Amino acid sequence: MGSTPPGLTWALIEAARTRIAPLVRATPVLTSTTLDAQAGARLFFKCENLQKGGAFKARGASNAVFSLPDAQVRRGVATHSSGNHAAALARAAHLRGVPAYIVMPQNAPLAKRAAVERLGARITLCEPMQAARERAAAEVIAATGAVLIHPYDDLAVMAGQATVAVELLEQVPDLDLVLAPVSGGGLLSGIAVATRTLRANAQVVGVEPEGADDAARSLRAGHIVPCEKPQTIADGLRATVGVRPFEEIRRYVTDIVTVPDTAIVAAMRSLWEIMKLVVEPSGAAAYAAVAAGRTEVRGKRVGVVLSGGNVDLDSLPWITRARE
Repeated sequence: MGSTPPGLTWALIEAARTRIAPLVRATPVLTSTTLDAQAGARLFFKCENLQKGGAFKARGASNAVFSLPDAQVRRGVATHSSGNHAAALARAAHLRGVPAYIVMPQNAPLAKRAAVERLGARITLCEPMQAARERAAAEVIAATGAVLIHPYDDLAVMAGQATVAVELLEQVPDLDLVLAPVSGGGLLSGIAVATRTLRANAQVVGVEPEGADDAARSLRAGHIVPCEKPQTIADGLRATVGVRPFEEIRRYVTDIVTVPDTAIVAAMRSLWEIMKLVVEPSGAAAYAAVAAGRTEVRGKRVGVVLSGGNVDLDSLPWITRARE
C-alpha cells in the first residue's frame, strides 16, 4: 500500500501569500443586486478573471517557480496544461528569467496558446488525452532537465491557489458558503484548507461539468475515479482530480455538484451582460451551480469564485450556436 502524501498546511499557505504578494493581483470582490434577487442570496463574486494572466493560476505557478532554489530552476520549468496554467507558468518563468516548456493539447483554445507564446515559452502539442499530456511532458523534461511544475498535484501550487480564499475571507469574513470550480483540484483543495482554517463553519462546495464529473464521482466513491474522455465546453475543467488535492477535498469539501454545459453557457452570458465581466466557461461554472439551482443558497452569504476570463473572442458559445 502506498503512503498518504504530505498534506497542505496553513504554514505553506501563509508562506505562499508572502512570496507571491509582489507577483500577483489582489482581485476585487464584486456584487450584483440583480443576481442576488434571482438567487435569493447574497452573492460575492471573487474576480480571478481579473488576475494577472486572466486566471487564478498565476498564484500557484508563481509560488511554485519562486520557491525553487536557483540551482534547481536554472534549466527551466515545464508543465502540461490546456491553457491557464500554461500561461501562468510561462509568466512566472519569464519573471524569474528561466526557460518554460509547455505541453498543450492540440484542441487548446487558440487564445490560450497565443498567450503562452507571447510570454516566450516553448510549446509542444500533443493528443488531447491525459496520458498523452503526461508522456509528452516527461519527454520534454528528459530532454531539457527542466523541473516539472504540475498544474494541480503539487503542494506549492495548491498553497498558491489557496490565497484566493484567504483574500476572499478578508474581504467578506462572514460567508456561509464558498463555491469554486474543480478540475485537477488545486484550487478547490486550497480553498477548502484555507476556509477550514479561517472560517471553520463555512461550507465549501465544488462545481464541475456533467461531462467531466470525475471529482464528484470520486468524492462519492472515496477514491479517484478517472474520467477517460471528458466532454465539456469548459476546457479548463477536463483534468482528472489529483492525488494530493483529492486528500484535502475528502477532508474538507462538503459536496461536489455538476452542471450541464447549457447552464455554464447561460451563466457565462449572464455575467457578461449583467456584471460586465468577461468570464470563460470554466470561470462561470461556480455561478452556473447557483443559477441552475444545483446547490442550496437561499438566505445565505455565498462566495462565488470566477476562476478565469481567457476567452477566444472569435468563438463565443452564443455566437457559435447562432451560426449553426
